[in-house]
Amino acid sequence: MIIGREGRRISEGDAFQYVAGYSCYNDGSIRDWQIHTKQWGPGRNFNGTGPFGPWMVTSDEIDVTKQPLKLVTRLNGEVVQETNTDYLIFSIPQIINYVSTFTTLLPGDVIVTGTPAGIGAARKPQLFMKEGDVVEVEVSQIGVLRNTICAE
Repeated sequence: MIIGREGRRISEGDAFQYVAGYSCYNDGSIRDWQIHTKQWGPGRNFNGTGPFGPWMVTSDEIDVTKQPLKLVTRLNGEVVQETNTDYLIFSIPQIINYVSTFTTLLPGDVIVTGTPAGIGAARKPQLFMKEGDVVEVEVSQIGVLRNTICAE
């Protein structure tokens, strides 16, 4: 979700008033760096590992409370993850409420959440992306984010 107005300690009941819109995000973690420590920071913060977009659907165009958003991730055309927002552990209002307790949310801030089942490290056999692979993250009512994997 993309924040549209400044807020701190936002109640769950008011949370949607702070959402400007929604977009796609690809959590392209660097797994060997992600396991260096108990914190995932390095593996999730390499240059170019957080593709976002390619556009925003504004909150007046989409009502996530009426119909769950379907998320599909494809690797080279093969579906590797498929779920919907009904399976979020915490609701969007709960997430906004929680995040706004420890930081002031500002217009343009992005809150990324949700990693569905099917990550490559948990598969048997494991499946890791390699240079030249194409990843597509599709969210219903929003669109498709398509990226090609490159070596650093």
